[in-house]
Amino acid sequence: MSRVKQSFQPIAPPARLLMGPGPINADPRVLRAMSAQLVGQYDPWMTQAMDETQVLYRQVFQTSNEQTMLVDGTSRAGIEAALVSLIEPGDRVLVPIFGRFGHLLREISERAGAEVHVIEVPWGQVFTPAAIEAAITEVRPKLLAVVHGDTSTTVAQPLDELGAICQKHGVLFYTDVTASLAGNTFRTDELGLDAVTAGLQKCLGGPSGSAPVTFSPRAVEVITARKSIEAGIRTDGDAVSAHPIRSNYFDLAMIFDYWGPQRLNHHTEATTMLYGARECARLIVEEGIDETVARHEVNGRAMLSGLRGLGLEIFGDTAHKMNNVTAVVIPDGIDGDAARGAMLNDFGIEIGTSFGPLHGKVWRIGTMGYNARQDAVLTTLAALEAVLRRGGAAVTAGGGVGAAYDVYDDASRLAVAEPDAAAPAAATEPDATATEATR
Repeated sequence: MSRVKQSFQPIAPPARLLMGPGPINADPRVLRAMSAQLVGQYDPWMTQAMDETQVLYRQVFQTSNEQTMLVDGTSRAGIEAALVSLIEPGDRVLVPIFGRFGHLLREISERAGAEVHVIEVPWGQVFTPAAIEAAITEVRPKLLAVVHGDTSTTVAQPLDELGAICQKHGVLFYTDVTASLAGNTFRTDELGLDAVTAGLQKCLGGPSGSAPVTFSPRAVEVITARKSIEAGIRTDGDAVSAHPIRSNYFDLAMIFDYWGPQRLNHHTEATTMLYGARECARLIVEEGIDETVARHEVNGRAMLSGLRGLGLEIFGDTAHKMNNVTAVVIPDGIDGDAARGAMLNDFGIEIGTSFGPLHGKVWRIGTMGYNARQDAVLTTLAALEAVLRRGGAAVTAGGGVGAAYDVYDDASRLAVAEPDAAAPAAATEPDATATEATR
């Protein structure tokens, strides 16, 4: 029997403007960095690149934590590494749930053997500090695990008072900032956090596949107390715990040594993802973390104003809405999936659906990372208006783009009046040969 030879063409994805809740279009400078050739994982150049990546992410996270690094894998890999390394079977964990990803923290904690307690509010709302403290007083957990910004609802849980509450009650404080880091004000040390995990594919402007993380000295002490070096690389005197971390790949005690001066041979670094993650952080540090957040704020505000200008209803508690993603109620009479299909097929623009109780009820529209810029916002609003009008929705002609322009005009006037104020970033791509970050 003869075999028919198959012909496979080179990768050539269609042109898309990704304006959903993530992933977004990676910054071209990040993609260029990821095209660089590989070097050995213990080459001095490579270990220097790892050290530089740690320095850069300390600035992005706004922390002095020594144990700031990457976990190789998507943002969920960072979440799992943090939780499985901090939690021992039987530990009590408190998870406040206000969207899909609180349920994820619950599930991972349960799989790590924790006794998980949850409190919940309706999707689109957040918790008061008093409600969380009351639950901590009742549950007496080892760890509080809370999502900062949940893209399923587009709202962000205020964290300002939680660090002091956790310190008062002797509770470790963890948060997932995958959806919020670099798009919303977030200062790890000021918030009193012990563990923070993120991902590249949203406001950091890169592809999914690398998880920046940071851990306080208190969290490091808990993790390293469970250190157990694997057989095959263990030497005389190396730790062997009676209660080891219940994962080899996500064993942060060994990963700390892999990134540290010891350079423990734990795994082979995902070199290309390291290049991308380093460039994501370098670009933010070059722009300035406060300026990056301000760029997300003004473009997010323009999108919010534009959606309202079309006469659309915004979902959720807008007082606690993330800068970088907006949930809009699908108008009556409009098939949400069909409209999303028209946005994609006719305009090459992707916007998001939602999950759980919001499935089929809202669209989620993002303005983050490389796409947090004026031309992307205006193009999306114009396309959405056309799709809605064609579908029979009564929208205000030109209302979306006009309202967004008003936001940009106000921001421009403010920038002229106050030259030091953050202004929207230009849509053009800056020179990729910008000065390298140094220690």
